[in-house]
Formats: sequence, structure tokens, C-alpha cells
Amino acid sequence: MIAIFGRFLPAAGLLLLLAFPAAAKENITFAYLLDPAYDAVVWPLAHGKVPSDTVDITVKSLDIPALLQATGAKSYDVIMTAAIGVPAAKSRGLELSIMATALRNHAKGGKGAAIYVKADSPYKGIKDLKGKTLATQSLPSTGTTLMRIALWKTYGMNVSYDGGDMRWVEVPATAMPGALLTGRIDAASLTHSEAYNASKSKEFRAIESLDDAINQAIGGPAVVAVLVGYPEKLAARPDAYKEFARMVKASSDYTRTHVAEVAAAMSVETKMEPSFFSDWLNEYTEVPMVVSDSDVKAIDKLWELSKELTIIKEYPPAASMIWKDALRQ
Repeated sequence: MIAIFGRFLPAAGLLLLLAFPAAAKENITFAYLLDPAYDAVVWPLAHGKVPSDTVDITVKSLDIPALLQATGAKSYDVIMTAAIGVPAAKSRGLELSIMATALRNHAKGGKGAAIYVKADSPYKGIKDLKGKTLATQSLPSTGTTLMRIALWKTYGMNVSYDGGDMRWVEVPATAMPGALLTGRIDAASLTHSEAYNASKSKEFRAIESLDDAINQAIGGPAVVAVLVGYPEKLAARPDAYKEFARMVKASSDYTRTHVAEVAAAMSVETKMEPSFFSDWLNEYTEVPMVVSDSDVKAIDKLWELSKELTIIKEYPPAASMIWKDALRQ
């Protein structure tokens, strides 16, 4: 017999308890940016390295257009989105709550905003690109906006899309290397995986890394992407979302502290060199999955300067958009 609540339960009663099904776990759906680097961050979640007694997380990677569509449609419980997209969504009547910082610049010497050209290109620095074509994956993205802010505030360049110092164009991430090699574009801001491949290739070279200039203009490490939820969903299941926040940070922490294990597994899945994943974590970006006071200030500054660039019309105080139960740093 076994004692429960101070009383002894007969064996038959114990068998009845064991036969009774356990309470079902709650499920949180989570969509994030389609990129091998971020796949590594959620790998522990998808492979049982972050267990939970109460919550299961279903993960899905999406490209930027699909993420934007899914955010507006509320297709997922939690979604990764551009930091600049939060006030734009609010202006359209879509309320979002920032749950965590998903991508943050390194404080110094990061490589996430490097500008690449063809190896035999005559361009030596960013100002050599005046009158030339610069490609990015998405013109409205936070990454592109931060580059424009740095070129404007730190380099004194005209970053207008209409009559500015450079011609800005959108090119799909996987097509950028080919566009550079064929001369269809003069320079490119590559995604992290494509930038890593370019840095190891003799066909390309980086003429400038804008990360430090971005941080200088923002006043601290810039916040590129955030995880957001919907206020009504967060209020309906607060405990499940708190557990999600714990799990997603634990997943990021696991990847950072078990780089060799995760990199080996991801290399098989993505055909990327294992060293890419350690380089990405150490040199390209941070994935804190928390919110710091510095993050709030950086988001405020991003929104302030984006308004000056007429990218957004208005914005709320960033602090008012942070989920009350967000993990803080």
C-alpha cells in the first residue's frame, strides 16, 4: 500500500490511479526566422533537451514574408519578428507584447552587418558605394533599417531610397552571392549563413562591418529581432507562457554551452560546417531570450530614429510594450 494525504491506499486503488490518464500538457506554437543559425537555437527544444511537465512547444521556421503574414493572422502563439515591426503593427490595430530579445548585436566587433562585394571589386569602403547598388533581403527589415541609421548618423550618408547616395534593392538571400558574381548588384548585406560562406570563399570580401557604427548610433547593442505574443493570449494562459519563456531561454543557453554537440547535429541537417554555428554565436549576434534595460533603451532609440527616417509614423514607449512576465536580465 502507498500513503496519500496521510491515508493508506489499497493496491487496487493504486492501480486505478495509475490507469487514470495524466493531465494533458498545454501546447505553445512558436514560429521563427528560417535560417540554419536560428535552427541551432531551437534545436534543444525540438530534440528533448529542455523537458517540461506542463508545456509542449511546436516550432516552425518561416521566411520573412511568411513571418509577416503569420504575425498579422495570429497563426502562432509566439512569433519572432523585427523590432521595428512592433509599432507598425500597433498603428494598424495589432497589439503585440515583447516577450524576449531574440537577436541582439554584440557590444563590440560583431560581424552581423558586414557588407560584401566581389573579391576583384574596386570598392574599398562603404563610401565607395555612392551611386552603386546595395542589396538586402528585406528593405523594411530591422537589419536594413539599422544599416541605414548607421550610414546616416555615423557616416553622414544620404540613405533615402529615392535619390540617396546608393540604390537599395531587395534580393532573396540565396540569390545574393550569384547576383554579386554576375555584377547585377555591387554590394550586399548577406544573411548570417551566406555571410559565413562568403567569408570562407575567395570570391568575396567584406569592405565594412557596420555593427559598431550601428551600436554607436543606437547608444548601445542594437536589438534586431524580438519574440512577441498577443496580449489576449498571454492573459488567457499566463502559466503556460511563463513556462515557454523558461524553456526557450533554456534552449538558447543549451546551444551556447553545448556548441560542439549542437553544431555536429546541425551540420548533418543543414550541410553547414560545424564551425559556422560557433562563429555565429561568438561573432555574429547574441540570442539572449530575455529583456534587459539596455534592450528597452535600444528599442526606444531604434523607433525614434525610424520615425525621423519616416519609416514609422508614431511609436509608444518601448517599456509599455514589454510583457509583464518577461524574463529580465
